Amino acid sequence: QVQLVESGGGLVQPGGSLRLSCAASGTFSPVNVMGWYRQAPGKERVLVATFTSGGTTNYEDSVKGRFTISRDNAKNTVYLQMNSLKPEDTAVYYCNLNYWRPNRNYLYWGQGTQVTVSS
Repeated sequence: QVQLVESGGGLVQPGGSLRLSCAASGTFSPVNVMGWYRQAPGKERVLVATFTSGGTTNYEDSVKGRFTISRDNAKNTVYLQMNSLKPEDTAVYYCNLNYWRPNRNYLYWGQGTQVTVSS
């Protein structure tokens, strides 16, 4: 059973910074994608950033240049450094782990951590 445990959310003023962490435990393929998604009130969950085990990153356009995703494969942990935060970044942020086996896709989610950007 795979578990994802997130930490690092909170309340921050506009222009501030936060760092989210997500540690994965259990048994899963070393070839995988870990990432962050967010869901604002009344809206769908959307991609923020992803990082493949091979080293490829992908960002949603509105966070490019402000957010940085990184990962420590030895610790099975992915991070999201968020700088220059804006009120529109307010959302619940979810960590995600995705990998594939023949004929099956495995997808796991963390419990979510609240990020609130407000003065």
